[in-house]
Amino acid sequence: MKSLCVFCGSSSGARNGYSDAARDLARVLVGEGIRLVYGGASVGVMGALADEVLAGGGEVIGVIPEGMMRHEVAHHGLTELRVVDSMHQRKALMAELSDGFVALPGGLGTFEELFEVYTWAQLGIHVKPVGLLNAAGYYDKLIEFLDGAVEERFLSSEDRSVLLVESDPRLLIEKFKLHRPPSVSKWAAIKKLST
Repeated sequence: MKSLCVFCGSSSGARNGYSDAARDLARVLVGEGIRLVYGGASVGVMGALADEVLAGGGEVIGVIPEGMMRHEVAHHGLTELRVVDSMHQRKALMAELSDGFVALPGGLGTFEELFEVYTWAQLGIHVKPVGLLNAAGYYDKLIEFLDGAVEERFLSSEDRSVLLVESDPRLLIEKFKLHRPPSVSKWAAIKKLST
């Protein structure tokens, strides 16, 4: 794995543990020689993540829409900052530049980015690992919800297993290294859910 895309909040959130988890992940990325690809902001969990990778001598590529540049949230100390026209272009470029995807705590943008790449994995559009770094239990209720979707037969257990979950960034990266896409296709899983 050469590059990892990390989705996370432009806010620091209510707990120090969220930015602490970002810095812990950053140190693992630097130690593994993995380049960070992220949303390009200098604030919140995003800023803590990028700053720690840079402080450790790692490489960081930020991808930010032009409209956000005007709000002065762009991180200007990155290895590379790519400015795009839209959020759609941002997500497509981050996906293209990355070998896997991790969501740290964040808000609606983080959720939307996570579920898009998770859906792409489910549909076989990519075979890259997708994971949650469940810092301070932030994603506990989301994990419970997804497990409920399996029970209600709207999500197959195979598709649920695509989303890797850990609270320790080193363990999550180890799972990424061992990742193998599911052998059951989305369409076979749908047929199984329908019976």
